[in-house]
Amino acid sequence: MRSRWTILAVLFVARTAMAFQFQSVAAVAPLAGVNLADIGILIGLYLAPGIALALPGAAIGERYGDKATVLAGLMMMLAGEMLTTASTSWNLQIGGRLIGGTGGILLNVLMTKMVAEWFAGREIATAMAIYINSWPAGIAIALMLLPAIGTTFGTTAVGIAVSVLIVVGIGLMIFIYRSPEVPPFSGSERRGISAGVTYALVAAGLIWCLYNVGFAMVFSFGPSMLVERGWSNPSAGSTISIVLWLAALSVPLGGFLADRTKHGGAVLIAGCVTFAFLMLLLSRNGPVLPLVIAIGIVCGLPAGAIMSLPTRVLNQQTRSIGMGVFYTVYYAGMLAGPAIGGKLAACAGTAAVALDFGAAALLLCPLLLWPLHKISRLPPPMVAPIR
Repeated sequence: MRSRWTILAVLFVARTAMAFQFQSVAAVAPLAGVNLADIGILIGLYLAPGIALALPGAAIGERYGDKATVLAGLMMMLAGEMLTTASTSWNLQIGGRLIGGTGGILLNVLMTKMVAEWFAGREIATAMAIYINSWPAGIAIALMLLPAIGTTFGTTAVGIAVSVLIVVGIGLMIFIYRSPEVPPFSGSERRGISAGVTYALVAAGLIWCLYNVGFAMVFSFGPSMLVERGWSNPSAGSTISIVLWLAALSVPLGGFLADRTKHGGAVLIAGCVTFAFLMLLLSRNGPVLPLVIAIGIVCGLPAGAIMSLPTRVLNQQTRSIGMGVFYTVYYAGMLAGPAIGGKLAACAGTAAVALDFGAAALLLCPLLLWPLHKISRLPPPMVAPIR
């Protein structure tokens, strides 16, 4: 039998391919001649299908099987990338991003559940921290490799590189992944959620969305901002990628601090406020390398605390529908956030404004935490019996 850690590695690679594809537009935008407003639109479009798919995503997986649905999602990612790469038409590029994003959304919603099923009651916090890190890892790899590939071989080679990683994910899912043996729930078990729980999930989804909008502004517009200051495209991408590599360490560190201190709210607030302050310094011609390193150390600290917020009001029976609500709010905001940041940057004539917008989004997270705490003062969810 394959180790659950091997299974986690397969899921990690598949989600890394999603992040790699997501970042491919911003990583080579200066080479492709894409303006700042269009960068924001293409970034947001990749996540747009999540508004419609996040809630029913778990139901689709239950009907057709998680593995089959994830494979379908990977195939859609591949088809979308091929369409985007082969076409010079703006409309077809939009279509390719939407197709690829639809597949990516299926991965994001279902694979979180798949990790939980494999590690329920066994190193779940460690497994989730590793799984979450696939996103910054994929973006960091894209920032390091894709500008160099685009500069040397052209933008078509960038699409080929993205497609190759997606194909690797498909192969691993087909030949290595297997579904865990999870007893089905009884049909009599209630899965609905109350209005109070829904409000709490919406607040948590908004916090996760705003945090990710702030995070996205760094790696989506940071390279363009440095290019404006005279950096080469490969150097700009490699420098900003430091944030993502350090985030791979700060994400589990933040989760450890939140669990150890039992003060996840304090970790969330301190992390978001410090992250925002450092972004404002970077956008104002502060020393690039020290600030990039500091942002990388700080930026991942709030992630674990934020992702733990839904667990305060969800039990095992309501997890699927509850996380669907959480992700629906997240994807709705992520559709608008990057597009707004790109539009503001285009109007101002500098990508630095997008980083200021990201800092403002981060500062809203602590403000939303207070009503969430108030809303979530509900009877604790009943723990499902161990089977």
